[in-house]
Amino acid sequence: MEPGEFRGRIGRYHWESEPWWPEPVRPPEGAPNVLLVVLDDVGFAQLGCFGSDLETPTLDRLAAGGLRYANFHTTALCSPTRACLLTGRNHHSCGMGRITDLATGFPGYDARIPRSCGFLPRMLTEAGYAAYGVGKWHLTPEDETHLGARRDRWPLGRGFERYYGFFGGETHQFAPALFHDNHLVPPPRTPEEGYHLTEDLVDHAIEFLTDLRHVDPDKPWFCYLATGACHSPHQAPPAWIERYRGRFSQGWDRWREQTLARQKAMGLLPEHTELSPRPEWVPAWDSLSADERRVFERYMECFAGYLSHTDAELGRLVDWLAETDQLDHTMIVVVSDNGASSEGGPNGSLNDVRTWNGIGTTVQEALERIDEIGGPRIHNNYPWGWTVAGNTPFRRWKRETHEGGVADPMIVHWPAGITDGGGIRHQYVHAIDVTPTVLDVIGIDAPTELDGVGQRPLEGVSFAETFTDPDAPERHHTQYYEMFGCRALYQDGWKAVAYAEIQFDEARIDQVPWELYDLRADPSECHDLADAEPDRLARMVARWWEEAERYGVLPLDNRPFSDFVLGRPADVPPRRRYEFWPDRAPVPEEVAPNVRQRPHLVTARVVLDDPEAAEGVLVVQGSVLGGWSFHLRRGGRLSYVHNLAGWWEGRVDAEVALEAGEHLLGFRYQPGSPASGSLLVDGGVVAEAPLTRATWSRFSLTGAGLTVGYAATIPPADRDYRAPFRFSGGRVLRAWIDLGGEDVTDPEAVVEDAFSRQ
Repeated sequence: MEPGEFRGRIGRYHWESEPWWPEPVRPPEGAPNVLLVVLDDVGFAQLGCFGSDLETPTLDRLAAGGLRYANFHTTALCSPTRACLLTGRNHHSCGMGRITDLATGFPGYDARIPRSCGFLPRMLTEAGYAAYGVGKWHLTPEDETHLGARRDRWPLGRGFERYYGFFGGETHQFAPALFHDNHLVPPPRTPEEGYHLTEDLVDHAIEFLTDLRHVDPDKPWFCYLATGACHSPHQAPPAWIERYRGRFSQGWDRWREQTLARQKAMGLLPEHTELSPRPEWVPAWDSLSADERRVFERYMECFAGYLSHTDAELGRLVDWLAETDQLDHTMIVVVSDNGASSEGGPNGSLNDVRTWNGIGTTVQEALERIDEIGGPRIHNNYPWGWTVAGNTPFRRWKRETHEGGVADPMIVHWPAGITDGGGIRHQYVHAIDVTPTVLDVIGIDAPTELDGVGQRPLEGVSFAETFTDPDAPERHHTQYYEMFGCRALYQDGWKAVAYAEIQFDEARIDQVPWELYDLRADPSECHDLADAEPDRLARMVARWWEEAERYGVLPLDNRPFSDFVLGRPADVPPRRRYEFWPDRAPVPEEVAPNVRQRPHLVTARVVLDDPEAAEGVLVVQGSVLGGWSFHLRRGGRLSYVHNLAGWWEGRVDAEVALEAGEHLLGFRYQPGSPASGSLLVDGGVVAEAPLTRATWSRFSLTGAGLTVGYAATIPPADRDYRAPFRFSGGRVLRAWIDLGGEDVTDPEAVVEDAFSRQ
């Protein structure tokens, strides 16, 4: 108990004293469980209950027994929307103006959510709830996602009592980078054993809730379940993809028309809603070649299989709630974090990390690898045409503040609190309104102080009144938007919006034009009224600037990789020499030595007991989707493999077999025209080869790190070996990576230096 709280009496002896125990904190009588499900990159039109022909029976069932919100909005990007959902404040108020990976050194963009913006799980545990987080997090600064980092911005540091999931914006669905509470863990099974992340996440959600019920049958809980689906990579069990073979041959143009017709028939959109024009940079489906159609169909089949598989796994959780008599008293809120993703580009993507390295994907390459799409060796994302279709009938997509980026599906299911199952609500609701609504339903106020820190007032409003009154007045009247310089203001049915193109230089975003729409008459933003209503537009633009000042939106910047991003200081200062021990947790790419396109030396001291049986990983970084591997092939033969985004593979192989005893093994990289790689054994070069290409930006986007003595995921050299490929026939004692400088360009000096230090 806190000092000064004791209300008993303390004498010199026990017979002169009276004990006192504080009453345990209990939520209000009848407080429901709360399950908040966050889907990723799922557009307004991609759930069955929002007009799609994709199979989502679980979500459709929840919608039939609950409510669909046809006017729900987000921030247009994942980390920012998640900050809104979990704090009830605007994303810039939380310092999450962008994703954590692209933070800048300004209060609205530093990705360091202040303690004054307390999280919903912490508010609820203060009120007697249990609180569990499962799945995607993406709310911790990227350079704090390692085992040497502070933990106060990890899930358990923000109020969750248990956590299982992944930290980044995306991860490999068959071999993810996983965290359990405050440490990294390997997946419980391999891809060959049938592992898939969504199944694992639902298993852990059920595990956490079962463990609670074993000891307390009545305590209400809050569970935040954030799936990887349907962010790329669109990876699903093959049988789920196969269900959709041939289902998208009509193409995206016809799909959009059919979907809008269903949306109108459902009552999601008014009859006067128009289909926004297909953008000029998206080709008509009928103009495509047969090869293009087949490849683009395959991309969409994988997305659909991924979504339907996720729906089935959510069904397991919903069924478990029903079997344990908790479903009626659980408020389930299902949302997506932004509109459908355009990261696949015009032709789709076989590996999204290629974009970071200036590499594209051709239709021909995708056709040659078509059966691999959706599987563990591909980081696939669909082309722009399916993106536009996924946001039917709206304009544009994720990252942008037209409706295609910010209008998203939301379902609320709560049998004990919703009286007209299957209803549709058209009141404007924003992601910042979810936390106030949860608190309102439970019957508690937002705390003014948490853990000794004064709290910023909530910036959202409750929409709980709509649960029982379909005609409840709209309570959220004004909402600003901003994402990479794109801006918008919603105000009582009107919307002013300005599109700013993503730039990599000093583009003048102060000169982009503003548009104006009456969303009640024109939900899909087809008719710009800027010229017809200049005074209204001027007032709304002025109000946007007021909101921007109020919530920390400035300065505007539409450069994702500006000097503000690339110039930020590292959490762990870089150094010339890195030392590693075998069989430890992966070191994330953000804090691993940066060997990209610079001279470096990788060395490993090993002892071989049985040279004929000697094989295994020395040092590996990344995964089959991108990275490098320094390893021994069977018989003690050295190899180095560089995997550039699954597009190009460079190799250096030695044929000299090692002898028994202690050795210092090395790989030296020297940039040039061409660059070259050399393998060294005890100071002597045993193999050399040109390495004509190199990764310059990112090895992988899926959280794969650096390990010594084993591979934690499907490795970059997956055609050579399968993980974990632990070192055998001896042992790895230690490994080092030396970076840059003139000494690294001199082979003799570098080996001599390595020996002297090691």
